[in-house]
Amino acid sequence: MVDQSLTARGAATYQRILDAATQEFAERGIAGARIERIVATARTNKAQLYAYFGNKEKLFDAVFSGSLERIMNVVPIDATDLADWAVRLYDEYLRRPDLIRLATWARLERRPAAHLVDDHARVDDGKLRAIAGAQAVGHVREGDPFDVMAMVIAMSMAWSPVSNVYAATAEEPPEVHGQRRALLRDCVRRAVMTD
Repeated sequence: MVDQSLTARGAATYQRILDAATQEFAERGIAGARIERIVATARTNKAQLYAYFGNKEKLFDAVFSGSLERIMNVVPIDATDLADWAVRLYDEYLRRPDLIRLATWARLERRPAAHLVDDHARVDDGKLRAIAGAQAVGHVREGDPFDVMAMVIAMSMAWSPVSNVYAATAEEPPEVHGQRRALLRDCVRRAVMTD
C-alpha cells in the first residue's frame, strides 16, 4: 500500500516543477531554459525532475500541452459570437501572458511553419466544426473555417505579450482595456460575422 502523504507530497512536487518550468520556459524559451533554475524554484532536485519528465524537451511538452488545454477549456469558442470569443482570448492573455509566450517559443524553436502542434486536429476540430456550423446558418462569413479561426485569433493577439507593436499588461487602466475590447469586438464582428 502506498503512503498517502508521500503521494500528496509527490503530487505537490510535480506541480511545483510544472509551475517553475512554465515560468522558466515562458521567459527564456526551450534553449534558454535551465533545469538548475527550475529545480531551485521548485525546491526539488534534478533526479526528481528527470524521474517525472525524462528530460527538458519532455518537460516543455508537458508544460506546453497544459497551456493548450487551459486555453481550450478556459476560453471555449462560441462561433455564433466570434467577436466575444476574441475578447475573451484577449482577457486570457492579460491573465496568463505566459501561455501565449509558450506558444510563441514553440513556434520559434520547434515549428516555424505549418500547424503549431502535431495533434492539431484535436486542438482545432471542435472549433472548426463550430465555425462551419455558424457559416452554414449564416452567422459567419464564407471561407475556410481554419482561416476564419486563424484571423480571429490573430486579431485577439493584437496587444498580446508577443505583439510586434505593443504588449498590453493587466496593470494598465481598466478604461484602456475597455477601449481595446470594444475595438476588437467591432473589428472581428465586421471582419467575420454576417449579422
